[in-house]
Amino acid sequence: MRPATATAAAVTTILGIGTAAVAAGRYASDAALAGGPHPFPGDRRLTVHATAAGQVTLTRSFAALRPGTYGLAGRDVHAIVGPVLGQGPDGSADTVVRRLERVTRGSLEPGAKVRLTPQLHSGDPLDGLGLAYEDVEIPGELGALPGWFLPGDRDTWVITVHGLGATREQPMNVLAFLESQRLPVLNLAYRGDAGAPRSPDGLAHLGESEWRDLDAAIRHAVRHGAKSVVVHGWSTGASMALHAAVNSALRDRIAGLVLDSPVMDWQVTLRALAGARGVPAALLPLAVRAAQGQTGLHGAPLMDTSVPTALHAPTLIFHGPDDTLAPWQPSRELAARRPDLVTLHPVADAQHGAMWNVDPADYEEILRRFLTPLM
Repeated sequence: MRPATATAAAVTTILGIGTAAVAAGRYASDAALAGGPHPFPGDRRLTVHATAAGQVTLTRSFAALRPGTYGLAGRDVHAIVGPVLGQGPDGSADTVVRRLERVTRGSLEPGAKVRLTPQLHSGDPLDGLGLAYEDVEIPGELGALPGWFLPGDRDTWVITVHGLGATREQPMNVLAFLESQRLPVLNLAYRGDAGAPRSPDGLAHLGESEWRDLDAAIRHAVRHGAKSVVVHGWSTGASMALHAAVNSALRDRIAGLVLDSPVMDWQVTLRALAGARGVPAALLPLAVRAAQGQTGLHGAPLMDTSVPTALHAPTLIFHGPDDTLAPWQPSRELAARRPDLVTLHPVADAQHGAMWNVDPADYEEILRRFLTPLM
């Protein structure tokens, strides 16, 4: 082969490999950042083996054995299950019995495939909880953002912001508690959610651009009578809260932050998401590079930015040592660096975004003590 021909062939091969790598990286990045509900690390489907009066028997797994109260979601079915009661009725070590609180949609039949989910309620606050609310539209930089507003008689509002793979239904777990404290609540839908504007690239940015929709919600609250706001965010919603607390022009109106399972190292979370969604381990580094190219995500975890030093609002963090999607080490570091402002409440045996589910009464009492001086 002549030198020129050999060189051309080599360049073509290299370009082909490069193109394949770019395509593989984009595939991995899209798998992690595309919207909609997706499995998290350790999330697996369970089989319903039997139901009885106030009980359901499930495939035994780490997920099925988690303490607390959860939703049980499958195709055309949703139920609420409580604590573990024991092994299956035949004493089988392969099954576990949980208390069945109620079936909220469909019919829970033997053989059904279901997942344990932190989300207990579906629909809107009136249908799911019997709470009066108003549909509101919040002017955002990409267009109108839908929200549910639950009125209260205090001038401190709580803005709730859901996290990864979730919707406005996720914060419904705490809406009844917040309503009992007479706090007005604005439950936000942001870019990429149903009814909200689409992100320009169609991908999630793990809070780095979405926080500007939270900023719009803060402006809306202030325009409609809020003297101050507390932002209660889950997962990337918690990341949005941190971004807003440092970068918003109205950051002085933020009286406090409640962060549940905050995502503070986007690269770790992106790899975990991609892996949980079937991306081979060899492609995970490519997913990070592709995400940077596609979305503009920068390389610095939140702890390496100005957040720790610029934070000014009292902050309560609920986070679990067992969280594999957003490891809790950054939460521990933030609490250690800012003991004047940050309180970390660790929750054992909790999956990502499920701190409330493990012990709702304990979560709400800690939340009540945090909110009382801010009201």
